Amino acid sequence: MADVQPFRGLRYNLEQIGDLSAVLSPPYDVISAEEQLLYYGKSPYNVIRLEFGAERADDSPQENKYTRAALTMESWLREGILIREGSPAFYLVEHRFPYQDAVKSRFSLIARVGLEDLSSGQIRPHEMTMRGPRADRMCLLRSCRANFSPVMGLFRHQGEGILPLLPDRINRPALSVVDKNGVDYRLWVVTDGKAIARVSDFFANKLLYIADGHHRYEIALAYQWEQRSTHPDISGKEGFNFVMMTLTASNAPNLIMMPTHRLVRRLEAKGLAQLREGLAAYCGEEVLSPLPTPSETLKVWLEALKERGRSGTTFGLYGIDGQCLRLLTLRQEMIPIDQPSALKGSDVYILHRLILRQMLGIDSQEMEGDCLEYTRDALGALSWVDSGGYQLAFLLNPTPISRILAVADEGARMPQKSTYFYPKTPAGLVINPLWDD
Repeated sequence: MADVQPFRGLRYNLEQIGDLSAVLSPPYDVISAEEQLLYYGKSPYNVIRLEFGAERADDSPQENKYTRAALTMESWLREGILIREGSPAFYLVEHRFPYQDAVKSRFSLIARVGLEDLSSGQIRPHEMTMRGPRADRMCLLRSCRANFSPVMGLFRHQGEGILPLLPDRINRPALSVVDKNGVDYRLWVVTDGKAIARVSDFFANKLLYIADGHHRYEIALAYQWEQRSTHPDISGKEGFNFVMMTLTASNAPNLIMMPTHRLVRRLEAKGLAQLREGLAAYCGEEVLSPLPTPSETLKVWLEALKERGRSGTTFGLYGIDGQCLRLLTLRQEMIPIDQPSALKGSDVYILHRLILRQMLGIDSQEMEGDCLEYTRDALGALSWVDSGGYQLAFLLNPTPISRILAVADEGARMPQKSTYFYPKTPAGLVINPLWDD
């Protein structure tokens, strides 16, 4: 079912750029404005100039961050900064990363995957997307015709996943690079014909799940449709029929899921009053008082949130009672019945539907963009509320991977930024050009 193929990727020429860590960046959707500047300053060849270029005051339809990205890539290809793989390859990537006082390791496969319409059920999403990011990624794809960061895909498998398919992989990777968070990425280039055939055959009967990169996948589909409409005599092998993906077994032991907390601003007194009334009707509450040390307080609160979440839909609310945390557990009879069953147990879905939309009136993409901010930094979320930048912070438990798969299997969608897989494959490790050889 899944068309998983090798491709002739673009990679940085180490002889030209020297330090590979200076030219990689995270995917565009997790980079703040401050981090964007940081990556610009690390190297004149940092992939940020392609993946997430800076805007300028004098930008126009003729010259803007997208056209600059295309010109930059052309220059780097011409100068040999980026070089094309000599033959089609799969890229085996190991993520080695510190997590909870230990070093974890996870193997994945970077490949190009044949695009499937989402209605087919062969490639299954689980999150909603937003118009703004879709428009941004479409402009970049039209301009550069390349995937700079991969979509993250999951597949179900009861065995060991990718590694047994590549028993003859070379012990020494083609490259190894450590990012600013201490994540070590090791990459092997697999060009052996038999190994490639084993991998493609392995995925031929697999369903794929979009874990991360929903905007990138949807835009790849839209771009394919555009190209097919203007090139009716296609073979199906053209680059625009594929998208670069990092494929990981859904049962991988070190597939780490982190929560993404919600910050809320621009609420009027009426909205806060409605929230108080709604909480009394919908939720059982426990108020946790702060301890003297903020970091210790947070640790205690998050442990309590985790424990309470084992028995029902639970989230934390900070800001409505000063520097205290309310643990909110939804009464089961209040769970909406007109939704797919997998969504009924989703904390983040219930938060958006019942509290953000129904109680606070944040009921459109425009309002979400205006009123909501997302962060993985729980302590930072509390600080932003204390400083007055935001009125409320909702703290969440991570979404279980089993629920993500169940939501996707039911054809449902959770709100955007419901999940955050860690660590992500960086932009620029391998680039997938969509032009033909």
